[in-house]
Amino acid sequence: MMSSQQRLTFSRWQRVAAIPLMIGMMSVAAIAPVSAQERQLTRTLTVTGRGFEDIQTTLSQVRLGVEAQGKTANEVQQEVARRSNSVVSLLKSRQVDRLETTGISLNPVYDYSNNRQRLVGYSATNTVSFRIQTEKAGAILDDSVKAGASRIDSVSFVASDDAIAAAQKQALRKATQDAQDQASVVFSALNLTRKEIVNVQINGASAPPPVFMEAQRAAKLMSDAAASPSPVIGGQQRVEGSVTLQISY
Repeated sequence: MMSSQQRLTFSRWQRVAAIPLMIGMMSVAAIAPVSAQERQLTRTLTVTGRGFEDIQTTLSQVRLGVEAQGKTANEVQQEVARRSNSVVSLLKSRQVDRLETTGISLNPVYDYSNNRQRLVGYSATNTVSFRIQTEKAGAILDDSVKAGASRIDSVSFVASDDAIAAAQKQALRKATQDAQDQASVVFSALNLTRKEIVNVQINGASAPPPVFMEAQRAAKLMSDAAASPSPVIGGQQRVEGSVTLQISY
C-alpha cells in the first residue's frame, strides 16, 4: 500500500508522462494536412486542341409545296388537296427518303383599299419535305412543278449519316493530336518534362449544319423548272472536334 508521499509522486509522474503523448498527437495532426496538401500540388498543363474534317455532301433536303387562291375556302382547299396528292404520289414513286408534311394553312385574303377591310378570297398552302440524292434532285424538282408544286421553299445539302460519323471520329483524332502538339511546344519552350495525361475531356464533335442553297438560286430553280432541267450541285460540310488534355509535369 502506497503512502501519501508515494501517491503524490506517482500522480506527478502521470502528468509529466502525458505531456509527450499529447505533443506527439499534435505533431501527427499537424503533419497530416501538409502531406495531403503536397499531394494536391501536382503541376499540370491544360491544353485544348481542335480538329476539322471536310466532307462532300451527297444528299439534298428539299422543302416545296402547293399554293392556291380562290373565292371560297372550300374551292381553295380542294384545289390544294388535289395538287398536293399529285405531288406526293410522284415523290413516293421516286422513293424519296424522310417524306413528311411540314405545313398546312388556309387564310382569308383581304383588300384594304379606301380604308376599308373587304374579304376577297382565300389562300391555302400545303408544304412537304424530303431527302434525295443530290444527283437526282434537279429532275425531281422539275417533275414536282409539273405535278402541281408552285413553290420551292428551301434546298439544303447534307452528307450521309455514315460519312458524318466517320468525319466526327477523324476530327477528334486531329483535335487530340493538335492538343498534344501544343503541349509539346509549351513544355519545350519552358524546358519542362512532361509526365502523363491525368484528364481527358471531349468537348464535342457535333454534326455540322446543312449547307443551304441561296434564296435567289432556289427562286431561279422554280422559274426555270418548266423550261429546262434544273442543275443542283451540293457543297461541303465541315465537322469540327475539340478535345482538352490535362498533362502533369
